[in-house]
Amino acid sequence: MGRSPGVAAALFYGAVAALVLLGVRDVLFVYEENRCSMTYMYEYPEYLKIKLPKKISRRFPAYELYLYGEGNYAEENKNLILTGIPVLFLPGNAGSYKQVRSLGSIALRKAEDIDFKYHFNFFTVNFNEELVALYGGSLHRQTRFVHECIKVILKLYKDQEFAPSSVAIVGHSMGGLVARALLTLKNFKPEFINLLITQATPHVAPVMPLDKYLTDFYTAVNNHWILKAQDVRNLTTLSVAGGFRDYQVHSGLAFLPRLSQHSSALFVVSSAVPRTWASTDHLSIVWCKELVLATIRAFFDVIDETTKQITEDPKKRMLVLNHHFVRHPAKFFEEGPETLTELKGTLIWIKIKSSKWTYTVYNESDGKYFMFPLSNHRKTYSHVHCQNSMLGTSSWIYGCLNSSSSVCLEGFDLSWKAELLPTVKVVTLKLQEYPALSNLVIYVPAINGNKFTLDCEFFKEDSRTVQLPVTHLFSFGLSSSKIVFSSAGLIYNVQLQHFCQIYQAFNIYIESHCNPHKGRKTSVYRLHVPWSHEDSITVSKVPSFTEISAKLHIAQPENDSTVAVLNIYSSVDCQYEVTIKTSFSQVLGQVIRFHGGSLPVYVISNMLLAYGGQLSALISTGQCSDFVLALARAAKPYKVDPIVNVVKFLLGFNWFKDIWNVLFLPELDAVLLNKRDMWDPLVSLILFLFGTGIAYWGGILFSSSLRLFSSLWLSLTRPSGLPKDSKLMTPRRAFMAILLIFVSCTTCGAFAVLIIYIHYMFKVIKLHSNVRTEQNVLNMDPKYAKETSDNSNKETVKNCDSTETITEAAAASPTANRAIDNVVNSLKIHITIINLLTWIVLLSSPSLIYWFKNLRYNIRLDPDPCRTMAIILVSTLGILMNSSTTKVKSSKLSKIAAQLPLPLSAAVVAFGPMHLYRAPYFVICSLLLHMLCCIV
Repeated sequence: MGRSPGVAAALFYGAVAALVLLGVRDVLFVYEENRCSMTYMYEYPEYLKIKLPKKISRRFPAYELYLYGEGNYAEENKNLILTGIPVLFLPGNAGSYKQVRSLGSIALRKAEDIDFKYHFNFFTVNFNEELVALYGGSLHRQTRFVHECIKVILKLYKDQEFAPSSVAIVGHSMGGLVARALLTLKNFKPEFINLLITQATPHVAPVMPLDKYLTDFYTAVNNHWILKAQDVRNLTTLSVAGGFRDYQVHSGLAFLPRLSQHSSALFVVSSAVPRTWASTDHLSIVWCKELVLATIRAFFDVIDETTKQITEDPKKRMLVLNHHFVRHPAKFFEEGPETLTELKGTLIWIKIKSSKWTYTVYNESDGKYFMFPLSNHRKTYSHVHCQNSMLGTSSWIYGCLNSSSSVCLEGFDLSWKAELLPTVKVVTLKLQEYPALSNLVIYVPAINGNKFTLDCEFFKEDSRTVQLPVTHLFSFGLSSSKIVFSSAGLIYNVQLQHFCQIYQAFNIYIESHCNPHKGRKTSVYRLHVPWSHEDSITVSKVPSFTEISAKLHIAQPENDSTVAVLNIYSSVDCQYEVTIKTSFSQVLGQVIRFHGGSLPVYVISNMLLAYGGQLSALISTGQCSDFVLALARAAKPYKVDPIVNVVKFLLGFNWFKDIWNVLFLPELDAVLLNKRDMWDPLVSLILFLFGTGIAYWGGILFSSSLRLFSSLWLSLTRPSGLPKDSKLMTPRRAFMAILLIFVSCTTCGAFAVLIIYIHYMFKVIKLHSNVRTEQNVLNMDPKYAKETSDNSNKETVKNCDSTETITEAAAASPTANRAIDNVVNSLKIHITIINLLTWIVLLSSPSLIYWFKNLRYNIRLDPDPCRTMAIILVSTLGILMNSSTTKVKSSKLSKIAAQLPLPLSAAVVAFGPMHLYRAPYFVICSLLLHMLCCIV
């Protein structure tokens, strides 16, 4: 039935599959350990259901609103006489309303610590754990329900002296997008929301664009926020991404690119958040104690002391968020801190003239001031760097304007210029920016039992800043770039030249060499990305050998000239050697991370090429090759990628764009990806090869499964013989098609697709069993043929997918041989169609799962993204599953049917990566023409 694919092809596609698995492994398993602490409740959590008006309950029977509480607080609020600040939590895809407990519990504990001077009431919405990331039909419904909830919540505070007029929202995953969508509602008042914090929310685009409702919802929300920026002018938005541990929503999707131009929006990755410094997975971002603490501290700092509500000043809100989520100076937040401070002249004052200074404090009975005259240092050095291992919130570094020879009575508090790191707080000052300062003053308080160290040094920027070119993307880790710091210092800055693309990934090795010293401090390594808040911090004991992974969540914008920097914060007596190498496995991981969701498009594109190759071979030679062999012959990237690249190039010309618009063609997905700095022709080529490998091994797996099921079928039933040419449509088949169309219209289109798929699969298994039996009969000696035919269900037979020719015994019966050849050709086409249908079923399965889960509320899925597709597919497959290749070969449309899959395979790559729901329609077009070949 065709020749087995060559060993070379198997080895090649085996290598491709290995690369895919290597990339998947990097995304799913290769990341930092979970450094988050679990959040625990001090008392048993309770969820008080808020009774909604009957009108709202009837409109949204599956949704509910709750108030979170614990212990006495929960008892006191059962009568819903509330005096706090309302915060609404919105769960995400398949999320539970109970996820609010981490925020609610810690906020309650903090309110108790300040005797309920201020406190928050945390409300939460039950969305019935809907799969809104995969099915967009319910997003509008969720948004409307949240609007009603906000109005109900605000009514609960109407008798309060300073009744809130707005609600703060925390949205996890898709809940953050629903919160943003509130502004698109006609009757929604923008002043209803003053603060929005989203956690691991894919703002830019859906993770898997599986239906039109999902992509249209994204388009409506993002366009509204861009075109009607006045609505979000007074809304402060913080988007927190989880980093590389979150493989469900990569952090690039959580970025708000256009809003970054406004002062009211902020994007951070959890690994860069001060006092958190940890990547979180998609669920732990909700309960990560360090991140929850930062969120609650920010909530309490945005309170207006007069109204005891969240401040209406957007500038203060943004200052608070920057303080807790971007740069923490190791001081409590103050809106307008007094920088001019009176210093105590009665304490001990010590003048330090050296350029390097270290002081270890232990059981200090009296406070001290160390004063560094700047006049002499300005001539030699450009910067001063100080670090303090005491992580308290008191001020510790000052700048003096004028001073006597021994003391400084008044100084500017430079502690606000400091930055908190895991083991030290550091400050680096450029002397040129402070020309009025005469002295730098370090304050050491009187302490008992605590030990900490202060270090300061003056240095030239050139001596501590080096440029290290990163290795080429395709060096495969065989080459490296290295730099050695021969001089000892407190800080080094390694500028990573040409590190700007999301597909780059490196391993950075830092080897520290230190002089023997008791009580060795740790070194802090920070990978700083200046165009986005996605820094990562590593703490390492010295001396040591440390490996750091360097890759980006967001590519460098075109108009940005900054450089990614590796900051090394060290002790004075250490020297460092830094080596950087390309990590090929992590490069593959980046490709999968950013484009793994579009792989089904490339798999389908390859299958369409194989499908076209089979039809072409059938017409030209009368014989149809196996799916796997046809794939190896026809699936070539040069048939698809050049077409897409040429069209993308031509769209750069206005005349071609005008023609494109006249034809009402949608925007090319490659153009959309290019706008997000995620398009590269080489990446498209890699994805195509990945798609080929997946289709190849998927085909082999399907063939093996088919043999298994046919053997099982033969063991249970007697073979019925080869099918004879019959009518394509009978009353029974027409009734079946009409019934399935009725099912798709009254229940769920994906359900009808699944039924027709199972029916088609059953027919193919049955046909496969009969062909195996007949082949075995013909390959036997004639005198045993009848006996074998009668007992075929008990014998071992050959695989119908093998390509060995029929033996001499079969040659004695040319008519039977031709009959089997025709059936075998038909079977091979049916197998390819089943392979294509498998991906259609997979892409439509989310709406099927959503429908089944919500069956108790409504038997009909509305809106249904698969209804139209199901009606067409049921009508087409009802004829195709009963067709044979004999009619296709003699059809007038056969040549067109054989040539059409090629442009369709290019079209699916052109229009499918960001719109997966389009891919099945390109398959249906090819199947529809095949069906017409059986008729015409």
